[in-house]
Amino acid sequence: MALDALIAAAVFVVVLIASVTMSSAGGTPGFGKRELPAHTVVLTFLACAALVARRRAPLTVLALVSAVSVVELLLGTQSHPPSERHASLAMTVVIAVFTVAMRTDRHTTFRVAAVTVAAFIPVTMTLGAQPWYASENLGIVAWLGLAATLGEAVRTRRAIVDAIRERAERAERTREEEARRRVAEERLRIARELHDVVAHHIALVNVQAGVAAHVMDTRPDQAKEALGHIRQASRRALGELQSTVGLLRQQGEPIAPTEPARGLAVLDELVDGFTRAGMSVAVHAPAAEASLPSAVDLAAYRVVQEALTNVHKHAGPESSARVRIVRRGVAVDPVLDILVEDDGPVPVPERVGAAPTAALGGSTGSGHGLTGMRERAVALGGTCETGPRDDGGFRVRVTLPLSPPRAETEDGEPGEPVARTGGWCG
Repeated sequence: MALDALIAAAVFVVVLIASVTMSSAGGTPGFGKRELPAHTVVLTFLACAALVARRRAPLTVLALVSAVSVVELLLGTQSHPPSERHASLAMTVVIAVFTVAMRTDRHTTFRVAAVTVAAFIPVTMTLGAQPWYASENLGIVAWLGLAATLGEAVRTRRAIVDAIRERAERAERTREEEARRRVAEERLRIARELHDVVAHHIALVNVQAGVAAHVMDTRPDQAKEALGHIRQASRRALGELQSTVGLLRQQGEPIAPTEPARGLAVLDELVDGFTRAGMSVAVHAPAAEASLPSAVDLAAYRVVQEALTNVHKHAGPESSARVRIVRRGVAVDPVLDILVEDDGPVPVPERVGAAPTAALGGSTGSGHGLTGMRERAVALGGTCETGPRDDGGFRVRVTLPLSPPRAETEDGEPGEPVARTGGWCG
């Protein structure tokens, strides 16, 4: 409003100066050679006052200043001879047309400009400077066209700048959302690793500690052996925790690992820990001896670790488990099939509508173990099936693809590997 008021005041002064200035076409040229009647001052003030609101109501202001200009031309025929008539107040119409073009759309600008020229120019030529073809009358047409063009250019430029700013803001929001998503995924991955490490080793430590406390007085040699197993399990737990926490190091630190150094190569060590805890584990894993992708190798190890830990926790150390790890589909779409079964007690049948069993052996729990299995399978595009067996016990079966899918190019040839987003656990 303050800027528009200053513009209106400047236009008021310029119009009054033009009103008292005589051009060379009529009479003696020079400043103050033309009479300034009172109606010119009043009508010029009204038109300039209307320009203060030109941004709020551009079409209304245009209609108002056009009407005031026509009235000034009519009164000018009584106050000035034909040679001294002028259309100086048309400057307010030019500014109003510019504002309409700047504040509305292109089609509205063209229609309004055409109507203004068709209605205002004939009146100017008839009532304004004489003869009708005087340069002052013809110049108003050019000023109106220039005003419409400049207003359209300003509006288009502002629209382009706003679009660029909006895209930049949207890109910034997208980067922030992507960063938050990656942070959340990294936190989830680290939490999954910590759960697998802690749940496995602490379960073994707990069992061995119970054995040591039970036989401390009667069989100290067996208690000493149990304490040795506790020491070994805790040392492994600390080592794996150190590797997992290493994931939180900065990327530039050379000692920061990208994954905990575990896989099916140490499957025997994993099974040996459960065997020393009193659980019978039968292993048939010909695929563990072959070279596997690092992500699949780690996921397979964690699945077996979590499954055996849940068997030990929920079915009891006296139960037995069977582990089978084989490759299927060697020629086309090879997959790694992981099966872990136990002969623990049959779970209590689930009630209709109840939540699914959260832990092996039918016990309810937080469900983080099965959730971790599902997340690992989904991340690699595999499947995860868990549930009770018909003849007793519990079964965990995970299938992991050994080769990522490839997107086809436009000519039908295989392209770059693409990320899988499927997979389920039920």
